[in-house]
Amino acid sequence: MTGPLLVLAVLLFGTAVVVGQHWPRPWLVLTLAACLASIGAALSVFAAAVGWEWKSHILLGGESLHLRLDGVSALFMVLAAVVGGAGAVYSCEYWSDRHYPESAPRGRSWWSALVLSMVLVLIVSNGLHFLMAWEAFAICGYFLITLENQKPAVRSAGWLYLASSHAGTVCLFGFFTLLAVKTGTWDLGPLREHASLSPLFWLALAGFGMKAGIFPLHIWLPSAHANAPSHVSAILSAVAIKMGVYGIVRFSGWLPMPASAGWVVIGLGATSALLGVAFTLAQNDFKRLLAYCSVENIGIILVGLGAALLARSHGDAPWGRLALAGALLHVWNHGAFKALLFFGAGSVLHATGTREMSRLGGLWRTMPWTAGLFALGSVAVTGLPPLNGFVSEWILYLGLFDAVTDKQAAAWAALPVIILLAMSGALALVAFTKAGSMIFLGAARTKPAAQAHECGLWMRAPMLLLASLCIVLGLAPIFVWPAISRAADAWSLTWAGQTAPAPLLTLGWVHLGLAALIIAAAALLWKKARSRPIRRAPTWDCGYAAPTAKMQYSSGSFANLATAWFFWILRPSRTWRRPHGSFPAEALLLDRVPETVLEQAVLPLAARIMQVSSAVRRLQHGRLSAYILYVVAGLAGLAVLVLLESAS
Repeated sequence: MTGPLLVLAVLLFGTAVVVGQHWPRPWLVLTLAACLASIGAALSVFAAAVGWEWKSHILLGGESLHLRLDGVSALFMVLAAVVGGAGAVYSCEYWSDRHYPESAPRGRSWWSALVLSMVLVLIVSNGLHFLMAWEAFAICGYFLITLENQKPAVRSAGWLYLASSHAGTVCLFGFFTLLAVKTGTWDLGPLREHASLSPLFWLALAGFGMKAGIFPLHIWLPSAHANAPSHVSAILSAVAIKMGVYGIVRFSGWLPMPASAGWVVIGLGATSALLGVAFTLAQNDFKRLLAYCSVENIGIILVGLGAALLARSHGDAPWGRLALAGALLHVWNHGAFKALLFFGAGSVLHATGTREMSRLGGLWRTMPWTAGLFALGSVAVTGLPPLNGFVSEWILYLGLFDAVTDKQAAAWAALPVIILLAMSGALALVAFTKAGSMIFLGAARTKPAAQAHECGLWMRAPMLLLASLCIVLGLAPIFVWPAISRAADAWSLTWAGQTAPAPLLTLGWVHLGLAALIIAAAALLWKKARSRPIRRAPTWDCGYAAPTAKMQYSSGSFANLATAWFFWILRPSRTWRRPHGSFPAEALLLDRVPETVLEQAVLPLAARIMQVSSAVRRLQHGRLSAYILYVVAGLAGLAVLVLLESAS
């Protein structure tokens, strides 16, 4: 059934691309049907003993068509289909024809094209065709990010995304071309016995790492996530950056690895986790906050993959399977709760028109569904029990602790990484406590916040679906272990047949008990609150005679202590106007955290390159005599080199 379902999915997505320009409801039906067909194909692979593979004599670009779906690609396909379908439903209200008559039709078509291109990335097993699908994926993302292309910030974010994507594609072009030269074919598959291919991994890591948003290759991610429509931000964060993770997982499983690969990947992961959450803490724009949180979670996934690579170099130690299983499960978990959080952010933006947390507050009264679902997503993203974020991080910790007790060289990596992950988890809790309290608690700081309204059913239903997944993956993790195990087996055949960790079933029962206690406590508190009259009064006003909502904690003051620890990387700029006189009329204190890597490293370097390029361009002036001189000088230089070689 795998092949027919995949063909059906591709045909339905392709039809949806055309239909989306004119008919919203048929487009939605086609897109959902395509997503269901994709999920069915992935589930058939999980249920089968082996993956699915198909080769044809049909030529595309001079190469035979070669498709493959195994445990690794099926894992990512489920995520793409679930978020792709949920986002399609969400967009019917959030980005409707009534509000966006010009961009909504093309947005629907580009959405289906994006999901289709990601499905093709996951199933093609030919380097040339992979590059075609990858480039189509990048272009679709650009047109979705720039749906509001009349805004300069959106255009800038789109161009930065496109430039970064093409920089990564250049690395991947080099990777696949050299791979084809060394193997004599563009076909892809397991090649671990070819030790000479191991240096190519660094090209793959750079190319896929750019898409994944690994620190410091994340430069495109904050602005793209912040300026794109929220349902687009959701699929970018939940799925698109996972295509970069997929590439690293796929080719680290198929190719021989350099001896230092595990150490480098685990180091990049730990750095991304810690510095990603540091930038998360410093944000006032809640969509940028969610974007930087994605950098942190990609770091967590890479830590698990890096530990698995270290285990491979230590005789395929079993703790590597645990670390890899935690990383792969975190791919699903992060996709679920991050899409939920971006949908919640879109609901807030839809109701208030602002992304600035300092202009919000008190929304839980007018937006209870959004507040509750955002709170659930925040608990999941911070890795607290009993939700899904805790499960995958717990499995990853099990693998790292087993590496420590193994008393091998990997223990030197596991110990500091455990500490860094614990720090990033604690800081993530602070960041999302800040976000939730600034947006939903306290009093409304502005008139739009006071007049906010709850989202409709079309936006609420996808959030409820994703929240349900967060709960199910947290309360019953044993049921998803077969899929995770099949993906781990496809990555390393030497781990095939290993059973789930013994405590996993116990964890599910503990989470069920904890959930029951939470529900009972919430019901008791609700009953007690309803039985007593509610007294409303302003919060402590620090002795001011006329307190206002703007005197509440700001997002900057909330996290000021924690962000001060990372001053060396955040490098905030401060603008202030001191109060004057006995009765000052105004004062201002404004901290801005720049995109440090982009603004203080990449852009200055780019400016220098442009200066050199402009200087070299002066050599092209149209004077024939000068061009003849260039040729003579070049020939003279070549002659000198030949003479030196012959003399040596």
